[in-house]
Amino acid sequence: MITSLLAALGASTRQMLADWGFAARLFFKLLSLSGVVLKRFGLVRDQVHFLGNYSLAIITVSGLFVGFVLGLQGYYTLQRYGSAEALGLLVALSLVRELGPVVAALLYAGRAGASLTAEIGLMRAGEQLTALEMMAVDPVQRILAPRFWGGVIALPLLAAVFSAVGILGGYVVGVLLIGVDAGSFWSQMQGGVDVFKDVGNGIIKSVVFGVAVTFIALLQGYVAKPTPEGVASATTRSVVVSSLSVLGLDFILTAMMFSI
Repeated sequence: MITSLLAALGASTRQMLADWGFAARLFFKLLSLSGVVLKRFGLVRDQVHFLGNYSLAIITVSGLFVGFVLGLQGYYTLQRYGSAEALGLLVALSLVRELGPVVAALLYAGRAGASLTAEIGLMRAGEQLTALEMMAVDPVQRILAPRFWGGVIALPLLAAVFSAVGILGGYVVGVLLIGVDAGSFWSQMQGGVDVFKDVGNGIIKSVVFGVAVTFIALLQGYVAKPTPEGVASATTRSVVVSSLSVLGLDFILTAMMFSI
């Protein structure tokens, strides 16, 4: 009994280490191919359009409603302390530092990440990747690398759109509906938001999230079992792992940024 448990534990540990090793090799190969891929920027541009433009609707609508909620909740919270004029600063810092990069990354993982995993998984199931290898075409360089860099570029842009639309939503609720002074709303925001510490940290987070979510989506599709059930399972696993990775990386990055 004990021997069989130890054997099962050893086999699962060995498989887990092998999977991590394969993922690390694939990640470094994608990084090493960056120069080659960026020379053919048309491929990357098409992926930025596919991943970013098609995710723009859900990002915009979600950002607007998050801004509505922040404006409403922030006003009633600040009003208790006589600081309703700082509503613009509260909305801007909440979106630029945290909610913009994190929520945009979660939405990106559910929309674009799942699409990437399904697309690569179907290529694996249809033996298209194997056919490329038979023609001496590296599928990592031709298929995965442009999608990887397209996702890395698209997510920071989507996070910026999310934050901008969210601030507009906070303005609509706080100034136009509730009646907060517009001058105080914008002046407090302008005086309290630091370009490098606040906006810069949000950009760094969105870039890291873009790398993590896009790579996880591509990896899950690349190693998916070539069956309908395997592709469906890989797509589900991609969204779950990507979402958990975003939340975990957000905590680590926030702790590092506030400690500097």
